[in-house]
Amino acid sequence: FGMTQTKPCSVLFVTQKIIELSLAKGMSPMSPIGFVYFGSFISKRGDLSSGYRYVKLALSLLDKVGAESAGEVICIATQVKIFVEPIQAALEYHDDGYAASMVTGDVFNALLNTILKRGCMYVAGVKLQTMREEYEKFFRLAKENNHSIFLVQVKQVQRDVLRLIGSDEEVTIPEEEKLIASNNSVLKTFCFRKAYISFMFRSYDDAKEYVSKFYDCRENAWANLMATHINTALYPGLISFWVARKSRDAQCWFARGNESKLTLKRWAESSRWTFENKWYLLE
Repeated sequence: FGMTQTKPCSVLFVTQKIIELSLAKGMSPMSPIGFVYFGSFISKRGDLSSGYRYVKLALSLLDKVGAESAGEVICIATQVKIFVEPIQAALEYHDDGYAASMVTGDVFNALLNTILKRGCMYVAGVKLQTMREEYEKFFRLAKENNHSIFLVQVKQVQRDVLRLIGSDEEVTIPEEEKLIASNNSVLKTFCFRKAYISFMFRSYDDAKEYVSKFYDCRENAWANLMATHINTALYPGLISFWVARKSRDAQCWFARGNESKLTLKRWAESSRWTFENKWYLLE
């Protein structure tokens, strides 16, 4: 998973190599990793139907080659399933991923399943007070296990949750600046969250500034499809149409808004119950 974040351009080559070796030499306990990441990769590139088939294949292989990588495979597969199955139901698969990770002593993927489930809950519209409590629990868990990147990611969302519920509580993220400078995926998340919270509080100049930075850094980040991409399609689209109505450079901003609209329309073809309302919001 770390490679999809820090070296996203390498994911296609590595996953294809795993699949080639598996087909030539026979399946191994690591083969499901190749299939699930390849499925997630092509899903992000727009071929959700084929990607979904690959992740289902990866899950079926766990019964044949062993569950050594089950926690990670279930985690990545669940993020793709959310784009095909109802999000409120699909997010529960992360509990299976957590349990499978703990059986093999894989603390990293246990934490990953936990934080990604919280991310799904946020996208699904779970009450903010509930999200505050969930993120506080996860923060303590990540801190106990000294996972700085998880701490930064959860604090970034926690900071927005507190602002949205009207809390005066401050969230300090001392590790954030260093990770932003060295990790483009963290930078993308930072710019999105700043644009998002600026939009929610109708701060036009800040929303425009940070969504512009988001577009500048979005390509070389997060190689696999994740539930957070739902909001990073929806809100930059809403901001782009907002800016287009006020900006002299309207054509560029309308193009960005339409890109988000078409992305959500494509996802709605696979999962109307999750995406159709979001697509209509941008229409």
